[in-house]
Amino acid sequence: MVTVHHRTVSVDGLDVFYREAGPADAPVLLLLHGYPSSSHMFRHLIPALAGQYRVIAPDHIGFGRSSAPSVDEFEYTFAALAGVTGRFLSTIGVTQYTIYVQDYGAPVGWRLALNDPTAVVAVISQNGNAYEEGFVPSFWDPIWADDAERTTETRDALRPALGREAVEWQYTHGVPDPTTVDPDAWEHDLALLARPGQDDVQLALFRDYATNRDLYPAVHEWLRTSQVPVLAIWGRHDEIFAAAGATAFTRDAPDARVELVDGGHFLLESDLDHVAVTITDWLRTTDRSA
Repeated sequence: MVTVHHRTVSVDGLDVFYREAGPADAPVLLLLHGYPSSSHMFRHLIPALAGQYRVIAPDHIGFGRSSAPSVDEFEYTFAALAGVTGRFLSTIGVTQYTIYVQDYGAPVGWRLALNDPTAVVAVISQNGNAYEEGFVPSFWDPIWADDAERTTETRDALRPALGREAVEWQYTHGVPDPTTVDPDAWEHDLALLARPGQDDVQLALFRDYATNRDLYPAVHEWLRTSQVPVLAIWGRHDEIFAAAGATAFTRDAPDARVELVDGGHFLLESDLDHVAVTITDWLRTTDRSA
């Protein structure tokens, strides 16, 4: 049985919690989670991949068991989250790695790559967007409206996304058999979202999300020039990031492997074995996985 360690380090006076497993001298897989989850979303994937890899999954600031300062104490932007993540990696001595990005993890991962283009040696994107084609308008239009108008009304229109119905929907929509999704996954997220000040934290990140789109041309250029191996493994029925976001990677990474799975946004909850086997097989075919 694989031993998974649960650790915390201090970065810029903030606690960064992370899960780690695998040989200390093995190639590194960095798992970056999305909203509204944490490294908890990787709880089953970590042991599945830790045989030949050093697997590291931190909680972003404001999520999971990492520090969650108020919006008055920390600027909740994706640039700030990426900055802490980069310094976290330096703190634990990681200089090269493969990234697995999902949802919010994608813009954090893209910033890491752009800040240090040689650090990221391979990309696994699981419903982690890098193209305009991936955005499902019915989900994203209210977020774009809030960024454009920045009023109390547009901000408050996003509050339902913090509630039980919306969080459960993120886990179950697009899954052929929702009974395969463990309810503890969304209950875990809801308990953390209920902490004082979390509504302001998450609404600030919703409003900042539009800044990620501005990075896309630079991300595409990095993909083209680095020729970094790419695996896009995607829940094809995701109503947040559509399958077109997966196939778009082939435009800048022509050799990218695109795997569309009959699942939704949180593919690990319904198709863990498929994802783990696909990743293991794909990494075996690339000689650039850190």
